[in-house]
Amino acid sequence: MVRAKNNEDKFEEFKLNGYELVNKIKELIKAGNIRRIIIKNEKGKVMMEIPVTVAVIGAVFAPVLAAIGALAALLNKCSLVVEKK
Repeated sequence: MVRAKNNEDKFEEFKLNGYELVNKIKELIKAGNIRRIIIKNEKGKVMMEIPVTVAVIGAVFAPVLAAIGALAALLNKCSLVVEKK
């Protein structure tokens, strides 16, 4: 776990295969305390960045999850960086 500049925020990184991505994101959102999700390809390039506080409100999250699923289909290996409070 990597500490952010202020002591309240933490970053956690997971190395995943593409097909594991959607399930891991659902699991993390259910656990709560998430501010932002960053998906990187295996070379470290940011592919998608999602402010979760906005995404979890109502039905807004469904299209975001569909986009993540499409991205996961293109990625063999990826990193999921989660910013927590």
